[in-house]
Amino acid sequence: MAKSLPSPAASGRVSRSAIGRASGRFAHLVSSHVSLHAAGRFLRRQLWAWPILAALLLGTAGWWVSSAVEGAMRESRAHELATVLDADVTALRQWMQGQQENAQLLVMDEQLVPPVRELLGLQGERALLDARAQAALRARLGPRLPALGYHGFFVVAPAGVIVAAEQDMPVGKALTGYRQEFYQGVLAGKASVSKPFRSPMLQADERGELRAELPTMFAAAPLRDGEGKVIAALGLRIRPEDQFTRILQIARSGDTGETYAFDKSGLFLSNSRFDEDLKQIGLLVDQPGVRSILTLELRDPQGDMTAGARPKLRRAEQPLTRMAAAAVAGESGSDVDGYRDYRGVPVVGAWTWLPEYDFGVATEVDVAESFRPLYILRRAFWGLITLLVLAALAIFVLMLYLSRQHHRLQEAVLAARQLGQYTLQQKLGAGGMGTVYLARHALLRRPTAIKLLDVDKMSDAAVSRFEREVQMTAGLTHPNTVAIYDYGRTPEGIFYYAMEYLEGLTLDDLVKRYGPLPEARVVYLVRQVCAALAEAHGQGLVHRDIKPANIFLTCRGGQYDFAKVLDFGLVKALAGAEQTHLTSASAVTGTPLYMSPEGVQDPEHVDARADVYALGAVAYFLLTGTPVFTGEGVMDICMKHVNAVPEPPASRLGRPVSPDLERLILRCLAKAREERPASAAVLVQELDACAVAGHWSAADAQAWWSSHVHAAAGAETAALPAPAATTDVFATRAYDTGRDTRPSG
Repeated sequence: MAKSLPSPAASGRVSRSAIGRASGRFAHLVSSHVSLHAAGRFLRRQLWAWPILAALLLGTAGWWVSSAVEGAMRESRAHELATVLDADVTALRQWMQGQQENAQLLVMDEQLVPPVRELLGLQGERALLDARAQAALRARLGPRLPALGYHGFFVVAPAGVIVAAEQDMPVGKALTGYRQEFYQGVLAGKASVSKPFRSPMLQADERGELRAELPTMFAAAPLRDGEGKVIAALGLRIRPEDQFTRILQIARSGDTGETYAFDKSGLFLSNSRFDEDLKQIGLLVDQPGVRSILTLELRDPQGDMTAGARPKLRRAEQPLTRMAAAAVAGESGSDVDGYRDYRGVPVVGAWTWLPEYDFGVATEVDVAESFRPLYILRRAFWGLITLLVLAALAIFVLMLYLSRQHHRLQEAVLAARQLGQYTLQQKLGAGGMGTVYLARHALLRRPTAIKLLDVDKMSDAAVSRFEREVQMTAGLTHPNTVAIYDYGRTPEGIFYYAMEYLEGLTLDDLVKRYGPLPEARVVYLVRQVCAALAEAHGQGLVHRDIKPANIFLTCRGGQYDFAKVLDFGLVKALAGAEQTHLTSASAVTGTPLYMSPEGVQDPEHVDARADVYALGAVAYFLLTGTPVFTGEGVMDICMKHVNAVPEPPASRLGRPVSPDLERLILRCLAKAREERPASAAVLVQELDACAVAGHWSAADAQAWWSSHVHAAAGAETAALPAPAATTDVFATRAYDTGRDTRPSG
């Protein structure tokens, strides 16, 4: 028996790589068809989805454009901030350098050296104030300083004691803190400009009133004797709010932009442009003369105080702002993503640390102003998308109303149980795409099976395939092919077709209820199917879904075991571009248990031998009671059709089988199509040549039906114009009604 099996080569076995390619192609075809078919059908039927789709597309485009614009704006803003910062820092450095040069020019006055020498030799505050050298220095420097923008001077001895000044109070006092540190650097021989600090001395403010703790800074240079030795330091007092702050405000960005300086603790060294606003939100005391310089620290309140937010932490416990924390760590940079400033307002900024002066400089502008064009663009896009969504909702509501009205009309037609010349009598079955009714023609008075299809659940391609199925089936006249009487579409949009009413059961039900069939009966039934398919093959048509559930067993003209081939819904013309295109919408077509290898690998190029393969699988099922291949899933079964060698029916049954019938079945199941019978007509001849052919007679059939079906109490009859749907994965039966009721006999 083993010798009769096809060899692996003859069976068309393929390599693992070929299996992988076939599997990948198969999965791709299935997934592509399911997704594209479902999407196309949905969009065609649900017009309200188009505005939403447009909204999604515009939203995506808007997001992309917004991102591109935002990126360009961020880049432009970063460049602008860097430019403003560079301009302010350059101006500040030039001003600081100018102050150093002014101090160096003044100490080059030789007439300053004698009185300073005299003062350096005196002891005690009183002696320094009463010395003629004190008056001489004041007379020499006093008239020159206001013209240069200075408001006083200090002469500091190497010991850190002030020996001369424009006022009496600081004379004789020793320097401490930052002032001492600053003048020590100058006494070491290097001219410099101090950063702003609060002076403990009484000084005249801008209104001429003497006050302590006023902001001050000095430009200082070492005073040398004739031999070049540093004998003292001359410091020229500057009001930072007059010059230092104005230098930092030379360049700024927009209406909310500002540039300011700060020290390592985050303390303002210049004035904020928002001093009046800072008083209103409580960051500064609302009193005359109170300013942010040397008063306010750059701390993040964790909320926009200008919008009413109130800090949860005390000011001293709040962290430095993002900018200040980076700058005091010695980092120079920028941030155009946005961070909170000392008011809690979202800003973008750039900053740098000036190690030679031991303070940092930053320029910032509010995010709201910086990206105002982007926000306008975003609002425009979201407004448009909102309008599209609202339009989609309005269309959806209208379509819902129209759909309900349409369904009411269809229900009214069905409730009247009248479809043209046909009166609907009994519902026989229903599926995903329609319903089957038993009907009677008004004039002919014959029972008819009417298949109604719901147009709302059908795509245009499905309607075209439905019409093609009816037309092709109606053109087949063989008695073993189901007869089509009529088809059309009602004014309410219900597609229907009428066909002969069949009473009996499918081969699938036959085997499942009564077990494997005798060999002679298998030949008897398969031969009838071959005869019906021979006519189709002769007209260039391939059924492509031959299976037990599509072969109906009934009684016709007193002849029992009369087979009817149903459901030409997957029929494919071997020629004709239009029909091929319609069929290709189904991608992979057929039922996995009965699908030929080429139907799995290349479904667009199947021919009559694909039906021969399916007939072999049907014969195998009838003979053994089991499919040729089973598996864990659709893909597994399909790959077995491509690669696995079928188990001989005798091995499956565990008993001998007629050798010529077994060989013929296995030839039909050959992997290579050229090794199968060329067509159903050829297969008929080979079936007739089997030893068991003719051993099942009409009398045998009648006896079987009498004992098994007609004798069954309460036996049900069924009309099966469209048998069970194929697996949903394939989505090939766009108008199948699903399984109908079967006789229980």
